[in-house]
Amino acid sequence: MNRMSAEASLNLYITAVHPCPYLPERQAMNLLVDPCYKMTTELYGRLLDSGFRRSGGDVYRPHCRHCSACVSTRIPVNDFKPSRSQRRNLKRNQDLQVVMNRGGFKREYEALYRRYIEQRHSGGGMDTDSSDTFAGFLLARWCNTLLVEFWGQERLLAVAAVDELKNGLSSVYTFFDPQEGEVRGLGTFAVLWQIEWARQRGLPFVYPGYWIAESQKMRYKIHFQPIEGLINGGWSRVV
Repeated sequence: MNRMSAEASLNLYITAVHPCPYLPERQAMNLLVDPCYKMTTELYGRLLDSGFRRSGGDVYRPHCRHCSACVSTRIPVNDFKPSRSQRRNLKRNQDLQVVMNRGGFKREYEALYRRYIEQRHSGGGMDTDSSDTFAGFLLARWCNTLLVEFWGQERLLAVAAVDELKNGLSSVYTFFDPQEGEVRGLGTFAVLWQIEWARQRGLPFVYPGYWIAESQKMRYKIHFQPIEGLINGGWSRVV
């Protein structure tokens, strides 16, 4: 099934206009797959290649008037070459223990998440989420989501939620200890780990999410080269 047929069999809705979470003073809209549709990991993988993402069980794609700043991205695993700073990051974090949790959300994640949100995204709306709301954002009943724990000296330092799909790994969300994150570059390390894990499993891509050139928070993805963006309906290198 190609991209067009993957979408043609679905009912798609346009959400109400809402403030853009990434670019101040802009308005945003999304295309939303019918929430009543029985989603599968196979279909979601095809939709991912058409620029869709998920938030909890909702599958969406930006559909804004007069704006196409959100560019879906993927990293070709076999072509990726870490930069000098990324090699330093790998060396800096080689002492971390990685635990792969497929058993669902753990309550001990909440304290780490709260510290991360309070210091990195305070006032963005997520700081008032309950533990259940946050868990619902990370997970979906129809998707195989791996919660990757990064431990240092018996302390939980970071958690990366990653969807396991046939066409690759899709990054959902990463949160970490703010102080350790600054020193270690834990957000970068989480992506580097996903690239290596995908390579070991023979998966072709890691999908880190939307790249927005005008947003400082979303610009970091361009540092993982080579990276491809979905532009005008086709995947091409983004420099």
